[in-house]
Order: sequence, then C-alpha cells, then structure tokens
Amino acid sequence: MAKRKIITGNDPVLRTVCAPVQKITPGIVRLLDDMVETMRAAEGVGLAGPQVGVLRRVIVVETEPGNVYRLINPEIVAQSGEQEGPEGCLSLPGESGCVKRPMNVTVKGLDPDGNEVTVEAEGFLARAFCHETDHLNGILYPDKAEYMNTPDPDPEEEKMTPAAYRRHRAAGKKSR
Repeated sequence: MAKRKIITGNDPVLRTVCAPVQKITPGIVRLLDDMVETMRAAEGVGLAGPQVGVLRRVIVVETEPGNVYRLINPEIVAQSGEQEGPEGCLSLPGESGCVKRPMNVTVKGLDPDGNEVTVEAEGFLARAFCHETDHLNGILYPDKAEYMNTPDPDPEEEKMTPAAYRRHRAAGKKSR
C-alpha cells in the first residue's frame, strides 16, 4: 500500500464525471488499498477515485474504525428520510458547510473480489456514501450546501449561501 496525494481546491479533475471500472485488476485492488491508507493518514472517513487523481468509479468509506467499505461502481439505489448537518472534505481542507442528505440509503456495488455488495446505511454512514458517490459525478458538497461556514465571519454574515461561497472562492479568498 502507498499513500497518494489528495487533489485539492479548484482542480478540474474534481469536477469530472468518472468512468465505470470495466474489469477489476490488481491495479484497481491496489488503488483501493492505497485510498484506505491515504484516507486514514488524512484522518478522513471517505475518499473517492478523483480525489487521488483517478477518474474511475471507486470509493472507500470508514466511519467506524476497522469497518471499511471498498466499493467499485457504487450506486445509490434507494434513499429515504432526511438529515441536515456539517460536512467537510479532504479535497477542500479547512472548509465546512451544512448539507441536507438522506437519512437512509441503499448502496450497491462490487467488492474487490468482484462480488455484488448491497449496503444499507443510515445516519453518518449514509451521509458518507452520498458524499463519496457525489465525487464520482463531479459534485462537491458546497454545490448542495444550505450554507458554507467562513473562517473569519463578518458579524453580520456568519454563514454564506452556496452562490456567495462560489464568488468568495473565485475571488481567491480562503474559506474555513
């Protein structure tokens, strides 16, 4: 296993829709292992292929220590309920926002051995699966945020709308 560089900021690779994995090769299995090592080293709970510069539909998620999901071609096939809460991202370090997500999701994909896997997830685990599968479609959490938190909020504007956040980022200012 090897730690990989996490793509950050406005890199266009983060906005690219990923291609499905056609064949599970030793390289894909190694990629998933590297992603787990990278995620853990960065103290994250999930990582998607484009975050390490690989435009393939692969994700890893670990919201509870030792319970790692390695999924190839994951797809959310059902969702219910709603939760709203804070999110951050290893590709947008130091930033956070409030995002609405489903409370429950059913995720289907393949494991590294090529077996079909179905995961029933709720709460934080459901949030993590939604966040990582969004990455595979070129979507970042600020696109769905109700508001973004800023590092040094103006007393009158402590939270930013997604549109204000995009203008803020485009102007080259850092957000928490």
